[in-house]
Parts: sequence; structure tokens; C-alpha cells
Amino acid sequence: MSEPTPIAVIVGSLRQASFNRLAAQALIDLSPASLNMAMVEIGNLPLYNQDFDDDSPASYQLFRAQLRAAGGYVFVTPEHNRSMPAALKNALDIGSRPARENAWAGKPGAVISGSPSLMGGFGASHHLRQVLVNLDVACMPQPETYLSRVQELFDEHGQPTERCRDYLQRFLNGYAQWVKRISP
Repeated sequence: MSEPTPIAVIVGSLRQASFNRLAAQALIDLSPASLNMAMVEIGNLPLYNQDFDDDSPASYQLFRAQLRAAGGYVFVTPEHNRSMPAALKNALDIGSRPARENAWAGKPGAVISGSPSLMGGFGASHHLRQVLVNLDVACMPQPETYLSRVQELFDEHGQPTERCRDYLQRFLNGYAQWVKRISP
């Protein structure tokens, strides 16, 4: 059996008790043996500044190294004003620069969005997907996964409900196949 593919899980929310962070942890806990999923934190990244392209802060360097070591990416994001959070956009910019060293390029990605709204972060998901296309991330088209009323998908201990586990398992099954299909 081959080694599992390392997958960087990027959570768009900086809040430690966020539902999207709970969803990301549940994905890691439920992941198949073919994927080695781990969170890569974005909260300590200073705002992207092109002046840092030639002399990057240590946090940029570590983040980019983590991205390069990954065989793919899963983005779990809330929705802020019908788009992705600023911290996530900042991380995307940092990983893509300098342009000749885009750490995101050519790898399989997937998006899950979660929101208390009935739309489940639809706007954030689609804005994120638009940026991922530009960054040359091969974003999984199906299954699209929107966790609507995300606050109802976890119990009082932060564990996913059966319904949530079913959503996440369907996503993971699709993503494992996507990684197999896209990765060399």
C-alpha cells in the first residue's frame, strides 16, 4: 500500500471555537487511510506585502513550506459578507507569491463552507473557488458541500451529529477519489 497523501486543511475562521474549525477537525478524524490530513494555521500570518517577496518573514516561509509539502488542500470556510474571510484571502495571497513560486499550483483542492444561514456559505465557497482557479488549484467540482445551519450539526461536546458525519464522509469519499485522479 502506498503512503497516504499529505493534505493541508486550511480553516478560514480564526476563532478557536468556530464551527468551521469543528468541521475541519471532524474531516481529519474521519479521513480515509489514503489521506493524511492536518490543519495548517493561518492566524499568525501578517498581511501580505509585496515588499516581503524577496525577504519574507519566518511565518511566510513556514507557511509556504507547509503548502509545498502538501499533496493537496481542503479549505473549510465561513462566509463573511457573502465572501471568504480576509484571513483566508491573505493566506491565499501569501502562498501564491512571488508569482514564479506559487505554492498552491497544480494540486488537488476542495472547498467546504459552513454558515448559520440556510445557504451554508454559498457565496464564500464560490468566491474561494474563483480564486483557486486563478491559483491553478484543481478544485473538486463535486460534491459541493455547504453546511447550512452549521450550529445544528455539532453536539454540546463539539462532535459532529450523524447527519454532519454523513455530509463529511460523502465529501471525503469524493475528495479521496479526486486526489487519486489528479495527483501524478
